Amino acid sequence: MLSCACQYRRVVGHGQPTARTSRSALRARKTPASARIDDGEDRPEYSRSPPMIAINCRSVMLVLTMLALAPASVFGDDMPEPEGFRTENYRAPTPATLRGARVVTTAEAQEIWQRGGAVFVDVLPRPPRPANLPAGTIWRETPRLSIPGSVWLPDTGYGSLAPAMENYLRTNVAHASGNDRARPLVVYCVRSCWMSWNAAKRILAMGYTEVVWYPDGTDGWSEANLPLQLSTPVPRPEQ
Repeated sequence: MLSCACQYRRVVGHGQPTARTSRSALRARKTPASARIDDGEDRPEYSRSPPMIAINCRSVMLVLTMLALAPASVFGDDMPEPEGFRTENYRAPTPATLRGARVVTTAEAQEIWQRGGAVFVDVLPRPPRPANLPAGTIWRETPRLSIPGSVWLPDTGYGSLAPAMENYLRTNVAHASGNDRARPLVVYCVRSCWMSWNAAKRILAMGYTEVVWYPDGTDGWSEANLPLQLSTPVPRPEQ
């Protein structure tokens, strides 16, 4: 939650208040802070000092909130591609490109989906059920709505994968594509998610030639009022 500590303060000033200050102070207390700006005109004792400024907390908070809610993708347009995989801060602006892959908009992804023949690969992470939960504990999975027909391979977009997870990705992509390395594979997650960028780059390294990266993922798909369906992930090795 954003917080704001606002107060009146003198920018530069050397004047000393006199007894007359008390009347002005009383008047100021009766006026809301957000509505008054003390310009010094009715206070002779400060006539040689610069004006005081009243900071409106509501205005400051509005600006900060708008910045916080602005789509992250608009800030990453000039971001260069890293040489390797992204290994931290996965929810952050992504590059606009991925060498070797085709990058598509929502409209282009929809066209591919409607045409058929491509495999849509969802790589949104999914926390596993903790192994040490006390007996009787109810574990509720967070529902995931994916693009219809997708194969969900969670946790395959981290910068570094254990050998078992690397094999999990390789095996399931091969199965979903029918071992056809020229079959289009549309990799996605959510907007501003490096997981999809990493996973698409990793699939490219496996020799697939028609890798498509859809950076807006289910955020862009949902905003376009396109259908989504409840998805179940392919079981991971430890499951």
